[in-house]
Amino acid sequence: MIWRAAILSCLIAGGATAQQDPGEAALDAVRMLEDSADALALAKGGRERVKALTEIVRGYETGLSALRDGLRAAAIREAQLAADLRAREEEIAQLLGVLQSMSRAPAPATLIHPSGPTGTARAGMLLTEVTPGLKAKADALRADLEEVQALQLLQEQAATKLREGLEGAQNARTALSKAVADRTDLPRRFTEDAVQTAVLIAATETLEGFASELSTIAENEAPGSLPDISHRKGNLRLPVQGQILRRAGEPDAAGVVRPGMLVATRPQAVVTSPTAATIRYRGPLFNYGLVTILEPQAETLFVFAGLDAVFGEIGQVLPAGDPVGLMGGTLQTDVSLSGDGAGNTRPETLYIEIREFNQPVDPETWFRADKG
Repeated sequence: MIWRAAILSCLIAGGATAQQDPGEAALDAVRMLEDSADALALAKGGRERVKALTEIVRGYETGLSALRDGLRAAAIREAQLAADLRAREEEIAQLLGVLQSMSRAPAPATLIHPSGPTGTARAGMLLTEVTPGLKAKADALRADLEEVQALQLLQEQAATKLREGLEGAQNARTALSKAVADRTDLPRRFTEDAVQTAVLIAATETLEGFASELSTIAENEAPGSLPDISHRKGNLRLPVQGQILRRAGEPDAAGVVRPGMLVATRPQAVVTSPTAATIRYRGPLFNYGLVTILEPQAETLFVFAGLDAVFGEIGQVLPAGDPVGLMGGTLQTDVSLSGDGAGNTRPETLYIEIREFNQPVDPETWFRADKG
């Protein structure tokens, strides 16, 4: 597509190696979307369709992020060029005046000096030395002006693509929610006792107390232990694409210290299960908002809090990478020129807490915290 090539070419024209990465990421993200669309077309059963839709939503998140980065880099480059051109207005005016004078003067008048042949020879030598410099300056000016025009065109075209991408992302999220609701092929370890769940929530005031009694809300739980995944500690991906705002034990603005980490995400980001796990709880909980609690192995719980929508049913066993919910927020079509994570680019936050034998542990002992 033309807009993809334009992003990459304009970023390369900017001359900054660090700014080439967003363009390359945009191309990779678009390829990811195309691969996910192919997978969706081939999906037959509910689980395959959910997986394909999850990949598409994640692909949209990556692609839109890269496109925003590309637009931001283009806008910054355009602003730099415009400021440079404004600062050189006098120099540019003089250069244009000289070039226009040379173009209007007849060739004999340009070459014949009033002091005679010697003066003419000297003038010719000077003109020979000056002309390449004038041409180089003119070429540089022309290149800057062409780059400004190309960047302006890029921003117009990419802004349209951004709006289309946002619409596509919203459609993919809607399709994902429906596919999860229609799915009937997931195994169940137990069924929820709704009355006991309500009693437990009413009787407890802390996450610790609630988590310690989760087994009481299960009916007809299948016997047998869950597989041990301790060997995967430190290698699991974060359940959502984002950046860590606070690590375990770090106080927030009010001085409150929590044993989990806080991850900043983009609006409506999809949250997935890092590994195969049983849904022990999903729904509102205390002041945490909507919460999903997963059990990946015996005596271990992954707590994800702050979602806007939660998927699945209590007792279901999810495969790794399956969606457990969506973050809140509103998708924006504007592009902030400040750094990533500033303004409204990452306004949502997901709280992640891990409990082993009913004791909180640092989530970074389980997750590769550098990769969402």
